[in-house]
Amino acid sequence: MADGSVVDVTSLKGKVSAEEWQARVDLAALYRLVALHGWDDLIYTHISARIPGPEHHFLINPYGLLFDEMTASSLVKIDLEGNILQETPYFINPAGFTIHSAIHAAREDAKFVMHLHSDQGVAVAAQKEGLLPLSQHALIVLPQLAYHDYEGIALNLDERERLVADIGTKNLMLLRNHGTLSVGETAANCWVGMFYLERACKQQVMALSAGRENVLFAPQASQNEVKGQTGRGIGGQLAWPGCLRKLDRELPGYDA
Repeated sequence: MADGSVVDVTSLKGKVSAEEWQARVDLAALYRLVALHGWDDLIYTHISARIPGPEHHFLINPYGLLFDEMTASSLVKIDLEGNILQETPYFINPAGFTIHSAIHAAREDAKFVMHLHSDQGVAVAAQKEGLLPLSQHALIVLPQLAYHDYEGIALNLDERERLVADIGTKNLMLLRNHGTLSVGETAANCWVGMFYLERACKQQVMALSAGRENVLFAPQASQNEVKGQTGRGIGGQLAWPGCLRKLDRELPGYDA
């Protein structure tokens, strides 16, 4: 839809595979959770999901819908070239395709990829030192955190190689002057990783309001201890059902 208006979308439940439908429900839930936490940016930024199967097909948001309007059936299925593979009244944002297709293609474990422009995420992404070891949340995040320098709005397909090289095998990234990014084998892990990164960024912005000379860095021994304690990742399976229950109470309808 060129005007971005909301239209009635026929439910795809029972019309796609069970695996695709579950990916759609999980992805729509992620969009709604981002909106619920106030981390959305109108219709901009993206979350995508790899559809299980041998094809590199994935789901991304229809361009023009707000995150709190997203449903499982409204999500758009595309391939790695950005071709739309279903009947839909919507189109997609090419900038979202650039970032997400790169990671999905390079990382078999990247089933879900989330990119945000939150106030606190952009604020820390614009700080020279990046994320500092100021909080427990930051210490949990730092071993998993990569950085990618800003190259402009992500429309240049050449940027994909550099983005993939920069994230490597890590699951979280600060896009300099731009925002945050999280990768997960599951929607739960993608969400909890982003939750910790966003929380760490917010805590840093608040702490630095006292001036850098007045903040307390965690001792290096403690940083090493937390790194060892979280060596297998943050994990999200325990928190995810509760997040879905919260959505059902406060922003229902994502699973339509």
